[in-house]
Amino acid sequence: MTSSWMVVAAFLFATMAVFVKLGSQYFGAAELAFYRSLVTMVVAFICLSATRGTVRTGYLAMHAIRGLVGALAIICYFYSISSLSLATAQTLYYTSPLFIAIATTVVLRERPSRWLVAAVALGFVGVALLLQPHFDEGKEVAVLAGVLGGMLAAWAYLSVRTLGRLGEPDWRVVFWYGAFATVFCAVWQGVTSSFHPVTRDNWWMLLGLGVCGALAQWAVTRAYRTGNTLVVGALLYSSIVFAALFTYVLWNDRLGALEWAGIAVIIASGILAMRAGKRMTK
Repeated sequence: MTSSWMVVAAFLFATMAVFVKLGSQYFGAAELAFYRSLVTMVVAFICLSATRGTVRTGYLAMHAIRGLVGALAIICYFYSISSLSLATAQTLYYTSPLFIAIATTVVLRERPSRWLVAAVALGFVGVALLLQPHFDEGKEVAVLAGVLGGMLAAWAYLSVRTLGRLGEPDWRVVFWYGAFATVFCAVWQGVTSSFHPVTRDNWWMLLGLGVCGALAQWAVTRAYRTGNTLVVGALLYSSIVFAALFTYVLWNDRLGALEWAGIAVIIASGILAMRAGKRMTK
């Protein structure tokens, strides 16, 4: 299945976004990130224990960097959501595959297939068509936060790939991400604001957010460990398609001709990426 695990992760990320949308009326961005990370850590620990795994690692510093970068990426994303339209915030955050393509070429000095690079670029065009982003004057900080979130997400994903190829088990990578992100988000929330009460009306949103986030992180880790980096990055765009369909089903938001065209382009970019990846493997 290799790179296709990202499609599973994309579905789970889109499901998680539904819980974020529901929970945002009760909690702030860093709070949501905190509860997501906390539940992710607990779920990962349970899965490690069930498979007789251990949290012991020889790469603690690398896990710490991955956890802190990933947490900051999510906080930037949630902040941009609070200040911009959801469509604009998602478009900015999903620049991460473009930064992955740049990093693999410039920083890691790999030579990706031209077709793979084209698939990543095509996918971003599809995202722009589907979401049609825009922002008003005075929102420059939020826009920069969204772009920074995309850059940090790319860094976090490449760290996941590195840890996976060093032999770190998937659930161990997820556990340490949850552990470091939980501490970081708790400190951030404690410094900037206070925690809101968890009640019987909203606890299930936090649980759904955390479980979906944990499973999505596991699928992402598996995808980057076993698949082609740029193929996985291109398939990440499918999360936008799932999110658009969830919005249509749950909130009855109608899709116009451009939105459907964007979905078609994103699907085409995923098919192109997978075909290019198979050619490179052969």
